[in-house]
Amino acid sequence: MDHDLKNTLVLIERFPATLNTLLRDLPEEWTHRGEGEKTWSAYDIVGHLIHGEKTDWIPRTRRILETGESVPFEKFDRFAQERESKGKTLPQLLDEFARLRTENIATLRAMNLTPAELAKRGRHQVLGVVTLSELLASWAAHDLTHLHQLSRVMAHQYRKAIGPWTKFMGVMQCAGHSE
Repeated sequence: MDHDLKNTLVLIERFPATLNTLLRDLPEEWTHRGEGEKTWSAYDIVGHLIHGEKTDWIPRTRRILETGESVPFEKFDRFAQERESKGKTLPQLLDEFARLRTENIATLRAMNLTPAELAKRGRHQVLGVVTLSELLASWAAHDLTHLHQLSRVMAHQYRKAIGPWTKFMGVMQCAGHSE
């Protein structure tokens, strides 16, 4: 499917509510455990999403529109949540994510991006030249990636408890990454 900004907005608008429904008020056994050493928990994933709302999607959109390829994106700190989430509860993180996402969507809508602007190019320090359309499509795919990761991390908590049913559970076979 080609990128359609309206379809991206429909998906990314719903994601905070999806996370809230899935995670709010769950016991910490579900939300603060990963899949092992150096893996992320649901709590870590929400913190990572918050950092992206602050430093990735809208700042990079602006960078493309203002400087094109001449100034590369700032490097994204994939582990910033380890610092930034300290002392916060999961409900606080869910609320912060929802607030930031609402603000970012309003900002994006206010830009009234044209097809010509969506075709503008920026420079990622690893990927090289990317278009604004690709960046915005990746925002939706990024949400879905972390939804997949959340289901895998949470299912992992019952890996032993389900016994032989493990072989029938695709989520238990997934060898995705948690970082």
